[in-house]
Amino acid sequence: MSALNIGARALTTNLAALQVIGHNIANANTVGYSRQNVQLTTAGAQAFGNGYIGKGVDMATVERSHSAYLTREAQLTGAVAAADAVRYSRLQALESAFPLGAGGLGSALNDTLNAWADVASSPNNLTARVVVIAKGEEFASRLRNTAGQLDALARSTQQQVEGSVNVINGLAQDLAKVNQRIVESAGGTHTPNDLFDQRDQLLGELNKHIQTSTIFDKDGSVSVFVAGSQPLLLGQRASQLAVTRDTTDNSRIALSFVQGGVSTPLADATLGGGELSGLMNFLNKDMAAVQNLLGRMALASATTVNNQHALGIDLQGNPGQDFFIPPAPAVGMADPANTGTASVSASVNDPTALMASDYELRFSAGSVSVVRLSDGDSTSFAMPPTAFDKDGLTFNIDAGTAAAGDRILVRPFEAAARNLQVAIGSPDRLAAASPVMVTPAVNNAGGLSVESLYAVSGSANLTDPVTLTFQADGTYVADDGVNPPATYNFAPGQPIVINGWSLTLRGSPSAGDTFAIGAAPPGSTAQNAGNASAVLALRDRPTFEGVALADGYVSLFSDVGTRVQGAQFATEFSAQIATTAETARTNVSGVNLDEEAARLLQYQQAYQASAKFLQVAQSTFDSLLQTVGR
Repeated sequence: MSALNIGARALTTNLAALQVIGHNIANANTVGYSRQNVQLTTAGAQAFGNGYIGKGVDMATVERSHSAYLTREAQLTGAVAAADAVRYSRLQALESAFPLGAGGLGSALNDTLNAWADVASSPNNLTARVVVIAKGEEFASRLRNTAGQLDALARSTQQQVEGSVNVINGLAQDLAKVNQRIVESAGGTHTPNDLFDQRDQLLGELNKHIQTSTIFDKDGSVSVFVAGSQPLLLGQRASQLAVTRDTTDNSRIALSFVQGGVSTPLADATLGGGELSGLMNFLNKDMAAVQNLLGRMALASATTVNNQHALGIDLQGNPGQDFFIPPAPAVGMADPANTGTASVSASVNDPTALMASDYELRFSAGSVSVVRLSDGDSTSFAMPPTAFDKDGLTFNIDAGTAAAGDRILVRPFEAAARNLQVAIGSPDRLAAASPVMVTPAVNNAGGLSVESLYAVSGSANLTDPVTLTFQADGTYVADDGVNPPATYNFAPGQPIVINGWSLTLRGSPSAGDTFAIGAAPPGSTAQNAGNASAVLALRDRPTFEGVALADGYVSLFSDVGTRVQGAQFATEFSAQIATTAETARTNVSGVNLDEEAARLLQYQQAYQASAKFLQVAQSTFDSLLQTVGR
């Protein structure tokens, strides 16, 4: 009977081993499956008078090949790779909105400014004036179209965030169900390997959307935390994430953690890795920065051209009006927690000093700090007054009173590109003429020529007569007939700026050369192109942190390109790290078909041998029964 028992045990144990090997082979390509192994143990021995005789083999358990450390490493590196990949994908879509060449914003801006060259050459040419207006409309249209593409990309990204949050909530519910099944099986002496694989697979999928930290409980269940310490899953109870509108700026979305009906805001910086983190970083950093750069380009260009155009005279003899419809002042958005009633707006006072950033006004007792959010630079002002200048902007408290602790967000560039329009519709309203004119004396030697004369500011003394007389030593005397004459050094090609006008002379002066500057006479506007030359000269004016107005698109495109290039490098690097970590995990947990084939042959032979032994034992037992029966 002992021999029969040994044979039966061997037969069933080796058959179980073959079944486990078959299970491994069947799941060789199943994602997340961990190879399983039969653990064998001796069945013990029975004492006889002449020693102990073994009772065969038992199957202790079936365990999976698994490394908790390597699995966790694969999940974390996968989360980082997913965040980098989705951000890179979104940045590539963003880059497509900024083409180079004839279809780009840079070409449209330069065409708008260069079109003034024909007007400067022929100020009474209505066709040239129509071209200027058409080029301005094309530039404004491209700005609006680009802003529209960015808005559409932002909306699609917000929808992607909502989809990712829904997936996270669904995975949390699935994990809760698996936890329940694991706990229900915890009363046994063996581990539910396939359930553990299913749990690890769900955790891996969850980390692709949001980085998690985990705590494994004694009953086999796992608790999952996100955003640092928020319990997304506690045993069999799953909480949720939610997408809400930003409480200050409802054009933006925010994330919150919902547990027991209580909602807790989640900061983007706490998300770690995962697609959700990459999407939120793209929305609140990359997209916001590029929208500000585009808005600054629109606002600075429009304001600069408008300011110069207003200094000219149109064909009807009227002062120049706005060339572009002036962007409305940006209205501040109060924090919901504010207790004061202050309303704030921001307008441009110096288009050459603008910084592409949002701002926040933070009020304290008797003062306010204007904080540039792009880098945290803060400037404090005493109150009153109620107007504060920073970075080419004037922040005004239009009404109400602020309380200590109040915060107001101002986005001065958010709508500038989206709403830009040309204000002039008729070519005769183009202010190409200068309100001042220069008259060289008839007896001048002729060594000096006038290159340009135009107004550069709306000075009250702009049209007051001034006479420039050159001396033998190359200096000149400026006499306005009111103040004592002043002597200045002369440099050819260097603008002479007096009373709000700028005069540029070329050549070599002679003693006694005289130039009279005064108001342009009525009726001279048809042949006067001074202000057209002034607008043309705007091309070289440092506007975007030292970059010329005509090159403003270059700085914008360079920022986008730098972000894309950096995201590409991060994606390739993190993907390589994630692949390495996953390879290390699968080297431990994955199914090797060659190894399984060898084990299959091993246990097949063991099974056949066990069957043969059982056959021999059965034959021997039958012979014994026949002998005893006689």
